Amino acid sequence: MPDAGRPKSPLTLSAAERSALSQIAAAPRTADAMRLRARIVLASAEGRSNKAVADLLEVTPGTVGKWRRRFLRMGMAGLDDGMRSGRPRMVDRVQLGAASMADSGHRTSTRELATTYGVSQSTVSRRRREEAQHYRSSALTVGAAHPSPPISADTELLSDRVYDAIRGWILSGELAPGMRVVESEIARVLGTSQTPAREAVRRLAHEGLVTYRPRLGNFVTEISQVEAREAREVRVLLESAAARRATGHVPPEELDLLRIEMQRMTEAAEHHDIGAFREADLRFHRQVLATSGNSMLLRVWRTLEPALWSLQVVSNAMYAGDWGLMARRHLDLIEVLSGTDPEDSARLFAAHARGESSITRPAVHHD
Repeated sequence: MPDAGRPKSPLTLSAAERSALSQIAAAPRTADAMRLRARIVLASAEGRSNKAVADLLEVTPGTVGKWRRRFLRMGMAGLDDGMRSGRPRMVDRVQLGAASMADSGHRTSTRELATTYGVSQSTVSRRRREEAQHYRSSALTVGAAHPSPPISADTELLSDRVYDAIRGWILSGELAPGMRVVESEIARVLGTSQTPAREAVRRLAHEGLVTYRPRLGNFVTEISQVEAREAREVRVLLESAAARRATGHVPPEELDLLRIEMQRMTEAAEHHDIGAFREADLRFHRQVLATSGNSMLLRVWRTLEPALWSLQVVSNAMYAGDWGLMARRHLDLIEVLSGTDPEDSARLFAAHARGESSITRPAVHHD
């Protein structure tokens, strides 16, 4: 006989969420209420009914249902609702980052922030340095002399700055792979409406840093290192073979098409549009495969291309370096294709596909 108390909506946990909840449930310094909420979610994820979880943890089925629904709707942030202590560490540090961005007349001491957010003073100092550096860079983009949390009514400006904040949290690991990205929580932390948060998350999804799962929501993208390595190995084989065949045989008008894509990458880098950069980068390399004269190489590339995008094997969106420099590296690739040494081209394209710098050309070994 089915359990009448069994919830209708399944509750599944990513590896990152399960790990975070387990740490919270076992941490002796975490508030009792927060430990209980973590245990409720963990027990619910085992497929138990609300009543079974309630009996196990000696609470009411209504309490189980409340925190289960909040987790389904908001992820880890849902367990934090209304709490003043014992927050999950990820939420602590995200909110601490927002507090560190604030520039009011009174500069809160590291001791005060550490006490408020339940972290060490060294963590406060580190987050302040990170946010100061991050928003000095952002100021150059948005033209702000004194970076601060988004407060302008300009939705586009807000979206850019919310995007910068979320991307920074993903790159720094504050939002770990597999964790939910909840628009309402992001908006609350940064003091905006949900509209700029929604636009920022949509942009991050376009770049591949966030993945949307139907009926579950948005999550920080998890990348299989094994699959990424295997996709990169195939990419090296395809591009080196295509470059070897194409060298010395690329018509001037097709070289011009490659230069156009390189210029688009450069412009995208100047505007910090990583999605547009990745699209231009893929078009560049697809065009190289097309110039090889081997239709099968291009067919295999097109089959592989979705994996190259999702596994971030072409222009990794996690890259935190100089995107303009990455764009300029393609100039060497164009020049070598217009040359007469197929083996030099194959070596250079293989190095590029492996993620090695093509600014310093690979050494040519003569037998």
